[in-house]
Parts: sequence; structure tokens; C-alpha cells
Amino acid sequence: MLIDRYAVVSPKAELAEDVEVGPFTIIEEGVIIGRGTKIGASCYIARGTVIGEYNRIFHHVVIGTEPQHLSYRGGATSVRIGNRNVIREFVSIHGSYEEGGCTVIGDDCYIMASSHVGHDCKIGNGIIITSFVGISGHVVIEDKAVIGGHVGIHQFVRIGTLTMISGASGVGQDVPPYTMAAGRPAKVYSLNVVGLRRAGFDEEKRLLLKRVFDAFYRKGMTFSEAIKYIEENYDFPEAKHFVEFVKNSKRGVCGFARKKES
Repeated sequence: MLIDRYAVVSPKAELAEDVEVGPFTIIEEGVIIGRGTKIGASCYIARGTVIGEYNRIFHHVVIGTEPQHLSYRGGATSVRIGNRNVIREFVSIHGSYEEGGCTVIGDDCYIMASSHVGHDCKIGNGIIITSFVGISGHVVIEDKAVIGGHVGIHQFVRIGTLTMISGASGVGQDVPPYTMAAGRPAKVYSLNVVGLRRAGFDEEKRLLLKRVFDAFYRKGMTFSEAIKYIEENYDFPEAKHFVEFVKNSKRGVCGFARKKES
């Protein structure tokens, strides 16, 4: 282990042999860190944190501390971070609030400087979170979403697969998969065509998703009518995911904006 002499690492923490730890970083007992992970200077990794392999954690990152919740009265917290993530300077990731809960970061995410991930969030794989994003407790972000800078996300909101949220937006309702949203409050204004293309969706699949999007947002149908129409006419996995996401929404989904809102 390449641990700087000014780091404070509990003897009850479990670090793989090649983990690097910078000066003035504190790692509490019970922390588990996988091979190939590099941790910068002046970080704080609290007990109950499990970090996977080949992560890069930059200076002044805080992971696993108590949740920011007025009703929190102590108790064990938990954070689980996957593999190959990049977590930049001054990011904070708080431990769970609920008994037996866990704040989760998946694999291959890039979390940029000064962003915050609140308690009990579930962050998927391949997600980009730009600088100064504030993610409240219990938020779910599905795979390959992109969150623009200075975005605020309300607690319990869900962000769908391959969505893109424009910078400085305020997200108070669920954002369906494969869409783009912007504004305060955020509204959906387009299918995420560029993101779909980059993810390998061919022209035929993009066209089918465009028809699903139009049926839900552009045809003037009610919620129930649109869902029924999509279920009856589009039988492919992404359409089914779109429908299930919308049907399971508890906060409601973002409305439609005919043009991008600033």
C-alpha cells in the first residue's frame, strides 16, 4: 500500500495492497477499498463505506458521513461505490439515513467538482454529473444519464436511462428515459437523439423511440391514452422501459416544453 505518512488510516480498515492514499486523508475503521484505487489529499472516508476497484478519488472528497436530514438521530450509515469511477475535488457523498439502507454509486461514473450526492441515492452506471450539481436524498439516476452543471434535483426524483438534463435546471419531477429536459422547473423538450446515437442505437431504433416520444408528449393524448397506445403499438425493450418508468412514477413526470427553456 502506498499510504502517505501524513495519512490516518485505521488498522481496522481493509485496503488492497496497491491502494494509494494521499497526505492528511482520514480513513475510518470498517472501510473497504479495492485494488487500483487512488485517493488524493485531505479526503475523509467514513466507516460503512465500501469502494471498489480502480477508482480515482481526488483531493478533499468526503464519503460516507452522516446524512443531512433533520430527523437523523445517529446510527450506522452506508455507502457503496463500484469500479472505475472518477470523483473530483470537493465532492460529498453522504451515508444512508434509513436503517439498512445504502447510498450507491455504480461503475464508470464521472462526478465533477463540488457536486453533492445525498443520502440513499441510487446512481447507476456510466453517469456524468457535472460540477455543482445538488442531488437530494433518495434520488434514482439510471444508467448513462448526463446531468449538467448547477442542476438541483428534488428528493425522491427519478432520472431515466440516457437522459440529459441541461445546466442550471431545477428538477422536481421524474424525467423519462431517452429524453432531454431543461428549465426551472424542468420540462422535457426533446428526445436525446445525440445521446442515443453515441450509445449505439441505430437509425431504426431511434425512429421508433421518436414515435414513442411523440405519442407520449406531442399527440395530445391523456396520460392513460398515451400509455395504452404505446403498449399496443410498440413492442421493443426501450418502449417497455419507457412505459414502466412512467407508470411507476410517484412524483409525476416532467411536462412538455415545445422549445428548450433557459
